[in-house]
Amino acid sequence: MADDGTILIGKSSGDTGKPERLTLRLANRHGLVAGATGTGKTVTLQVMAEGFSNAGVPVFAADIKGDLSGLAAAGEAKPVFVKRAEELGIAYEPDRFPTVFWDLFGEQGHPIRCTVMEMGPLLLARLLELNDTQEGVLNIAFRVADQNQWPVLDLKDLRALLTFLTENLKEISGTYGNVSAASVGAIQRQLLMLENQGADKFFGEPALNLADFMRTDREGRGVVNILAADKLMQKPRLYASFLLWMLSELFEELPEVGDLDKPKLVFFFDEAHLLFNDAPKSLLDAVEQVVRLIRSKGVGVYFVTQNPLDVPETVLGQLGNRVQHALRAFTPRDQRAVRAAAETFRQNPGFDVAKAITELGVGEALVSFLEAKGTPSVVERALIAPPQGRVGPLTAAERTDLIAKSPLRGKYDETVDNESAYEMLAKRKGLDSAPAEAAQGSEGGLGGLLGSLGGMLGGVLGSKPAPQGKGGRRPPPSLAEQVMTNAARSMARSVGTQVGNAILRNVLGGLMKK
Repeated sequence: MADDGTILIGKSSGDTGKPERLTLRLANRHGLVAGATGTGKTVTLQVMAEGFSNAGVPVFAADIKGDLSGLAAAGEAKPVFVKRAEELGIAYEPDRFPTVFWDLFGEQGHPIRCTVMEMGPLLLARLLELNDTQEGVLNIAFRVADQNQWPVLDLKDLRALLTFLTENLKEISGTYGNVSAASVGAIQRQLLMLENQGADKFFGEPALNLADFMRTDREGRGVVNILAADKLMQKPRLYASFLLWMLSELFEELPEVGDLDKPKLVFFFDEAHLLFNDAPKSLLDAVEQVVRLIRSKGVGVYFVTQNPLDVPETVLGQLGNRVQHALRAFTPRDQRAVRAAAETFRQNPGFDVAKAITELGVGEALVSFLEAKGTPSVVERALIAPPQGRVGPLTAAERTDLIAKSPLRGKYDETVDNESAYEMLAKRKGLDSAPAEAAQGSEGGLGGLLGSLGGMLGGVLGSKPAPQGKGGRRPPPSLAEQVMTNAARSMARSVGTQVGNAILRNVLGGLMKK
């Protein structure tokens, strides 16, 4: 980072040969890093992450191929890097950066969890690939849980809630609208598929505290949070839903701060097209709104993708800082993408932007960053600076050692199963069955007690004790005594059942209030 509050990204290769710098004060205006496979997007992302870290800005980045893990190790003075640094007029200095590893599956980093209720019905419906009717039923389930104060933390809580809906279809349909057993069954099947894919590890507690992403080390450098996404990419719906959940949680939790001298946090969303593929309009509208407004929370969002057309125009128009690597124009769609990418830049009369996009070499890019007044600079063809960290992944042993030394070790490693909807509904079901058992006059518990009370009352209401016959046995009762005793017992059982039901209603009401 320079003293003027900028990050050196590269140097233009034109006549001016000026340094291309990203202004930290404008870094929360978001950005885009695009280009075909093998053109240097990952290295550019690494250079930007290193610059933000040196400036004291925490970073979150999804590591699709494992290469970004090399940030945690010092780079090597390779001849190509030394030469490029000389061309930029700087000395090449290998360095390592403070890094924390995360993994939704808890295999290559600290586990990341959120509760089902934190994700909400909109993102969960997309994750489960539900249709409109099934999504409506899921919304009803969330409303029922909210009104009854049943915390839905993990997938077993959600399954218990759906079972409750199935057992009470008539009452719930009368209150919230039609809920069919077929729709509930479809949701339950999708939950089973999700669980079989290992996504159940993502839902539960302890839930992620987003403040743990926004940390600096003792030297004041921002911590780079790297999400192991190589396995996660095999489940693109889970990957997209997780990233959108994090973005929405940041938007809801962080206070308004306006424009700062530098961002509080910067997110790099690799494979950004997965966020928008087959997304319903309601979700796209939510993403657009969050991207537009989260700037005032001091958060910068940078989308990394192959093709600029992967990002909706409403979102693309909000990405002020851009790095465009080479695109290949082999198909009509590729040609449209090249033209679209060229048209989004502030044109440079010195060269044909569309032609340049197809001619860029590895490590070259077209760059345009926001200037002092917030307007985009004229696009320049630039050579990207060499990264200071290792280019390539850590070894398994190196990663394990860093995880063991992590300042967050032990905070998220073990799952916690607190009392929630599953346990509460189990208790409710057990209490609801008690009055029926009492009404059947069972010998144990409340039924047996009330039966005994009936017998005692029958004896009290009868005549004086009859004399015993030979052998200590009571003579058979008369017809009048039988009628009186049976009537007394019946009345006592009836009174006892009413008293028992009242007691249970009071107990159940007290539990539900709690």
